[in-house]
Amino acid sequence: MDSSERPDAAAMRAYADELRDMFRQISEAGQELHEKAKTLRTTAKSRDGLVTVTVGARGELVGLDLDPRIYRHADARHLARTILDTVQRATAQARERVVEILEPVVPRDELLAHLDGDLDTAMARFAERMEGKR
Repeated sequence: MDSSERPDAAAMRAYADELRDMFRQISEAGQELHEKAKTLRTTAKSRDGLVTVTVGARGELVGLDLDPRIYRHADARHLARTILDTVQRATAQARERVVEILEPVVPRDELLAHLDGDLDTAMARFAERMEGKR
């Protein structure tokens, strides 16, 4: 590796300082943020207002309410699609709230990569920061 390919030592030190500050903030606010994120609940209604779902922070279904008027139309596939769509919207809202809660201590793009299970992107962003490219 020639000198043009080596990470800039100053950029690496700056990133190490940034990581140290991030870990300090997480340690100080960690328990509060963890509790806030852990107890997060998001509720969404279907477009027709007949299905209401509540999901937890990880998008797990924790509540489901079906308005009795839903039985006026005996279409099980439509009901299933409505429930699925409503759960997906609630899950997206919960994910966004978790990001908002943790954003003060974890950069948004890195958190999103981790939440998406995208280790390649998370590691690429880490390498870019180590090399001073971001």
